[in-house]
Amino acid sequence: MNKLIEHSEYRAEFTIPSSKSYMQRAVALAILADGKTVLRNPDFSNDSLAIIEIARKLGCSVQNSPDRVEIKTFNTITETNLSVGEAGLGLRLFTPVCCLFGTNITIGGYGTLLKRPMSMMEKPLADLGAKVKTTNGYIPITISGKLSGGVTEIDGSESSQFLTGLLTALPLAEKDSVVMVKNLKSTPYVDMTIEIINRFGGKIVNDNYKTFSIKGGQKYHGIDYTVEGDWSSAAGHLIAGAIAGSATIYGLNPASLQADKAIITVLMNCGANIEISTEKVRVTKNELRPFRFNATDCPDLFPVTAALASQCNGISIIKGVSRLTHKESNRALAIQEEFAKLGIEIKLEGDNMIIKGGKITGGRVSSHKDHRMAMALAIAGLTAQNPVQVDDADAVNKSYPKFWDHFYMSVKK
Repeated sequence: MNKLIEHSEYRAEFTIPSSKSYMQRAVALAILADGKTVLRNPDFSNDSLAIIEIARKLGCSVQNSPDRVEIKTFNTITETNLSVGEAGLGLRLFTPVCCLFGTNITIGGYGTLLKRPMSMMEKPLADLGAKVKTTNGYIPITISGKLSGGVTEIDGSESSQFLTGLLTALPLAEKDSVVMVKNLKSTPYVDMTIEIINRFGGKIVNDNYKTFSIKGGQKYHGIDYTVEGDWSSAAGHLIAGAIAGSATIYGLNPASLQADKAIITVLMNCGANIEISTEKVRVTKNELRPFRFNATDCPDLFPVTAALASQCNGISIIKGVSRLTHKESNRALAIQEEFAKLGIEIKLEGDNMIIKGGKITGGRVSSHKDHRMAMALAIAGLTAQNPVQVDDADAVNKSYPKFWDHFYMSVKK
């Protein structure tokens, strides 16, 4: 599917979809919890739907309605061949979780996930009693042996998602565990994980993000949980408001632990007009100045902040390029290549992306089948001198199926 964007004013006002990061964590915990969990304001992106289906296959009764998902555990696995779709978090989260069941399970997926390396999970899970084997470092992954607990060390430089999986699973292991982490990035996502584990009755001891101590033999209990709005999805619309009109977004938690809430800091630093309350976040257009931003802990903001930088009067620098290699695309190169087609000069120097603001000329660009690239290129097209065509625009379905509906209802020609 291709989408055409023309130079337009942007006037957005709607409630943002819920967080798929919180949704996937909540589903995993609901599978492991005693009794029934009710998830209100659920996310139904492709990633989350794949995870909900895993809950069914792992023996849960699942009832969906537009405003809630009810999950009740029965602990009778109905199918051992599981698919996480394209959900990188889902794969790294559910591999340790599935190691608790003590049965042979295969986890696969499709699309861009086929090219994302996963061998880093094998040794730590072996240290903790499980047997996990990738396919030459990639999916599918086969699981045998049961997670029993123990001591291991992991490298957190690429992602915190595997650590999230370990922290979720290890409280239910038989023995106590210690997970030592070096070079941890994306610590806000770890805070999210520990917060929701606490809500389900688990306890993790975090020693300065370097050592995590987990008592074995804990229990999770089903809860009534409301999934908060997604700052990742909101970020693009807020930037669109800053460069082309206004955006009023409801459903965001100003006190959220989500890493991508950092978009507010970026917008403040570049001079956008911002109003924040418990009910809404509103951003309106203003003269934009160049900015510096360290996106190491929130790499998903790279594409949309590149679109923002393209409209700032001067040179902006975004740090954290090293986090972009193993995303849905090699996002650093994809951003550089696609924005060059639109007339924007971007240099990659070490861990920095250097963006020179200018005029978006228009043209045909590719999402690289990356949901966040598709959204960023759409936003850039709002100020283009000529139309911008985004190829493979349906990539947004991975995380935000309503993106194009919300985008076009906000466009005022």
